[in-house]
Order: sequence, then structure tokens, then C-alpha cells
Amino acid sequence: MALVRAQDASSSGNFPCRYEVFLSFRGEDTRKTFTDHLYTAFVNSGIQTFRDDDELERGEDIKPGLQKAIQESRSSVIVFSKDYASSKWCLDELVLILERKRISGHVVLPVFYDVDPSEVRKQTGSLAKAFAGHQKNRSLNKTR
Repeated sequence: MALVRAQDASSSGNFPCRYEVFLSFRGEDTRKTFTDHLYTAFVNSGIQTFRDDDELERGEDIKPGLQKAIQESRSSVIVFSKDYASSKWCLDELVLILERKRISGHVVLPVFYDVDPSEVRKQTGSLAKAFAGHQKNRSLNKTR
């Protein structure tokens, strides 16, 4: 898989590019299988890649670290899997990634792992169930 080396650091907004790729994935679904292989392929090809379990300290408040890593990345690879949308952390990452794309032209490459792309586009199947669960939780929190 070839990765186009996006703009140089001077054209990537206000943040220096420390990483060429930020990997966004649901750990329970793909960490020990597909994502490990993808990460290894990137690293072996000399592509500086951010993966949360390698870069963030346990016990650390991870949201600021993830936000910084996304800002310091030229591109993101989002591995959409069956339970990706069931993770609030994954959805928060996705929002940050898409905001970065909107502001700076950040390159975003989706990978559909055992998920039909139309399920993501139309928010059907397991993704629809996950979004419904998040909506229900938000509604409950607003009434408290």
C-alpha cells in the first residue's frame, strides 16, 4: 500500500508534522490482527506512524494526547470495523480527524474491515445500533 506523502510541514497548518500517519481503530476489533499488520508495514516502510498503545502513557488523560497526535499528523487511516462506532473514543477521534481535514487539508484514508462501506455511508447495520446507543446515552445525560 503506497502512502502519498502529503504536503510538507509548512503547509500543514499551525502544527509541525511529527507523524505521517495517525491510525484510528477499535482496539478490541483489530488491534491484534489487521491493525498490527498495517502498523508494522508502515513502520517497516519508514513511515512514522502514531498508534495509541505505543505513544500514550497508561493512566494519562488520553484525549489531549490524541488531539495533539492528530494535529501533528499529515494523514489519518481510519479502520472502520463492526464495533468502531460503539466506542465513544473512536467517534471523538473521528470528529477531531474530520475537523483537521476541514481546516488543513489533512489526508484521510478509510479502510473498511469486515464492514460494507455503505454501512458507514448510510449508518446502517452495527453502526446504526451504535449511534442509537450513543443518542440514548446523550438523552439520558441531558435529563439528569
